[in-house]
Amino acid sequence: MKKIPYIFLFFAFLSGNVMSQDIHFSQTAQTPLLVNPAITGMYEGWERVIVNHRSQWLASNTQFHTTAIAADLNFFKTRQNDKAHLGMGLILWNDLAGDANYGSRQAHLSFSGILPMGGGHIMSAGLQGGIGNRSGNMNALVFESQWDGEIFNPELNSNEAATLNSNQYFDVSAGINYQFDGGNSTFARNEDIKIQIGASVYHVNQPAIRYNGIENDMIYRKFVGHASFLKDFSGSKWSIDANAIGVFQGPQNQLLLGTMFRYRMSEGTKTTALRQEAYVAFGMYTRWGDAIIPAFMFDFKGFQLGISYDVTISKLRNTHSGGTIEFSLAYRNLYDALFKKGRY
Repeated sequence: MKKIPYIFLFFAFLSGNVMSQDIHFSQTAQTPLLVNPAITGMYEGWERVIVNHRSQWLASNTQFHTTAIAADLNFFKTRQNDKAHLGMGLILWNDLAGDANYGSRQAHLSFSGILPMGGGHIMSAGLQGGIGNRSGNMNALVFESQWDGEIFNPELNSNEAATLNSNQYFDVSAGINYQFDGGNSTFARNEDIKIQIGASVYHVNQPAIRYNGIENDMIYRKFVGHASFLKDFSGSKWSIDANAIGVFQGPQNQLLLGTMFRYRMSEGTKTTALRQEAYVAFGMYTRWGDAIIPAFMFDFKGFQLGISYDVTISKLRNTHSGGTIEFSLAYRNLYDALFKKGRY
């Protein structure tokens, strides 16, 4: 027998004119292409791959899983990062909820133009476009009308319309970003300060969502503002990494604030990459009014593993037990570019 908690929320969603909302991850620094297309290709190194997975409400009978994989690279970049260059990336994600596996599957290409302006100041702008699909399997659900007095019998007619139509749509997003890298040393990665501020708009074209005979639903435009601050403590192996991101989509909004403390186990060189940095980090994020999120990060020679756990503190904790666990695994090629060896 399949139990279906949250099924009433599911049908409340289908019952009237609603506006679809987006997926989200707590480790926003590990999902750059979901935050701002202008960050595409904007990082230390040449190529980057990131895998994210989020399992929500672990103790519930019906769970919610979101998985994303992204890859981006840059073209015409020099080791000194002193010339204009381009970024290109691809992100795929799969977001499934409940026994009906209702959710979205999307694939997007990102492009950015990156302009170093001297003195550590860098501006960038980006565009993202792709396709999405939303669908679900009503045949995987059972209903109260299929209770035969002893068990739920899926062979009984539920008298429910099994019309969760598969819907495809085209989506467009854009963003701008500013970064300041004020490292005091040309070669050593110590006593550095980095600031990043950006804004983006997702679903610029407000794509239509059509399912169950409803023709006038669409995805709200999503406005994102983000900022980060990284500062090394002078003469110490410690640094602080603070982040803030605000998301506004229709009547919904979300504010995520966080601070991580890094301990540098080994230093890397800034331009030659002959030595690569390694560090561990720990800290706490909060999704304002909803959750507190302890987090841990381990970085070793281009590989980066992140683990976080959302502890719900809002009224939603009364509807489920258990929290939400999230993993991220990233790799940045810091030494030689795959497509042009030894860029200088």
